[in-house]
Formats: sequence, structure tokens, C-alpha cells
Amino acid sequence: MGNKHRYQKQPCLSLVIATLLIPGFSAEAQDNEADIAKKLNNPIAAMISVPFQFNYDDDIGPSKKGERTLLNIQPVVPIDLNADWNVISRTILPVIALQDVPPGNDEDGIGDVTQSFFLSPKALTPSGWTWGVGPALLLRTATDDLLGAEKWAAGPTAVALKQDNGWTFGALVNHLWSYAGNGDASDVDATFLQPFFGYTTASNTTFMLNTESTYDWVGNAWSVPVNLQVTQVFRIGKQPMSVQVGARYWADTPDDTGPDGWGARLTYTLVFPK
Repeated sequence: MGNKHRYQKQPCLSLVIATLLIPGFSAEAQDNEADIAKKLNNPIAAMISVPFQFNYDDDIGPSKKGERTLLNIQPVVPIDLNADWNVISRTILPVIALQDVPPGNDEDGIGDVTQSFFLSPKALTPSGWTWGVGPALLLRTATDDLLGAEKWAAGPTAVALKQDNGWTFGALVNHLWSYAGNGDASDVDATFLQPFFGYTTASNTTFMLNTESTYDWVGNAWSVPVNLQVTQVFRIGKQPMSVQVGARYWADTPDDTGPDGWGARLTYTLVFPK
């Protein structure tokens, strides 16, 4: 990161104590954690990670009494094609619990899986950018009609980002069109936009601001949560991992069906670096 060499030349007291007292602790281990923190900010980093992202939203529906608890299990797996290219697999498996959505109804189970593949060059562009493109798939895996779209859908996805001196900024986008499924259900024609901007400190703490906005072209409606998140990388034994806490504000949602006001997020990520 941008301050790495300064910290190596003038180690803080806690680093000196850890070096003396904790077996195997070294500046090299610290550098490795800095690299992990940087890669966790990159959606297409060549590193296996398994985030468990817990989300809570309320004030849902016309009565504003509905609640939604959502656990997204999101494994990221890089596939080494050759010396120049990777394919990055990103899966989102939602586990959903609804209360009073719609009013008077409770439901829980698995939602529709979103599966994306990004073809990405291993080398940065001359200006320092990372990018990837590929297909995105919506798989009809919901265990109840209320938890999914009742459609199969597909479309393109792309991501581009730059990381420099602790800063990360970029965007991930996709668009999905339905091509099969329940003929009585609404078609899927949706654009997803995720711009992100963040900074990672010398202690491997990341502050990130993003949106995870969706525009429904069928219903002509936006869903726009603005997320502020703080992530810390650490180890238990030799296993690297991270914990993220965050809050979000729903700047726009579909009338009578979307969340309102504030929501919360807690994410635990297991990391398996090469």
C-alpha cells in the first residue's frame, strides 16, 4: 500500500512486541495481509474468498411493517487459463427470510442464484486498470415463488477498477433479460450498477462507499441502496479472514414494495490466498 515502506522503516510499538512475542509474526506476514486487504476490494482478484454477507432491511411494503433478512453466500473462485488470462467465477446464493411481505405472509428459503464469469487479463493496463467481461446468469433456484423471479435470465457483465496508494475506485455492471420460466410471471429486464470508492489504511482497515442499484425496465423503477462499510483483515492462527460492518440508506425503491430508510450489513469472509 502507499505507506508500506514508511511503516517498515519505523515500526510501531505493537509491531515490535508482536514480532518478539508471537511465533511466526513478521513484516512479511503484515505485507501479506495488506495484499489480502487490497484484493478483497477487487471483485475479480485472483484469490479464493468466501463472503457470508448478512443484510437486514425493514419498512417494506405498503404498510411499512415488512422485514427482510438476507444472507448472501458469495464464493469467488479464480480459474487460471494461461500465463495471460484468468476466469473469475462469482456466485451469489441468497438465503432469505421475509416477515409480513406481503402483509400477513412469512416465508423463508433460498432465492435465485446469480452466477457471473469474468474473463480478465492478469496484467494491468498501461494506466493501471484491472478489467473483466463475461456472462451473468440468473438461475431459477428459489424454493418459493415469493423468493425469486420465476424466470431464467442471462446477459453481459463487466467490471473495471484502479487501485493506487491505498485507494480503490471502479464499477461493476450487468444486465439481465429473461428467456424462459413461468409465463405468468413478469419478465426480467434489469440493469445492475455498482460503483465503488474506498481507502485502505496501513492497518489493513478499508472504508468503502458504494451503491448496489438496480433499474427494472419492466416496472420503470429504481432500487438504490447507498452503502457505507468498514472492513478489517486479520488472522486466527494461519487463517486470514475479514469482518465488515456497514449501514445503508435506501435513496430510492419501488413504490409499495421496496425497503425504506436505513438497513444494516455484517459480512464475514474466509480468504484462501495462493
